[in-house]
Amino acid sequence: MKLAIIRVRGSVRTTKQVQDTFKHLGLTRKNTCVLKEDTPTIKGMLKKIEPFITWGPANDDTVKNIKDKKHLTPPKSGYGFIKKHHRIKGAYGNRKEKINDLIMRMQ
Repeated sequence: MKLAIIRVRGSVRTTKQVQDTFKHLGLTRKNTCVLKEDTPTIKGMLKKIEPFITWGPANDDTVKNIKDKKHLTPPKSGYGFIKKHHRIKGAYGNRKEKINDLIMRMQ
């Protein structure tokens, strides 16, 4: 299963470890999206940079649509509160199946 990972915040006031994790995942700028396999290593990286990203399992249509693109446009109607978790109407964290809706709004 592929995970779609989107960076929602910039790198101002981040630690060197967080910046290195972004570099290893290929999330160099805000609104970039990458597809990664769901492995324990990737899960550990996601946990480290959770306040800066949102992620979830990508369906087949989403994988086909973002195969060529890496940098997406900001979503229509915005992210919501980027400093709050997705569970409390924020932008970051695990969105589960709702990540596909977010990606469609960003294309």
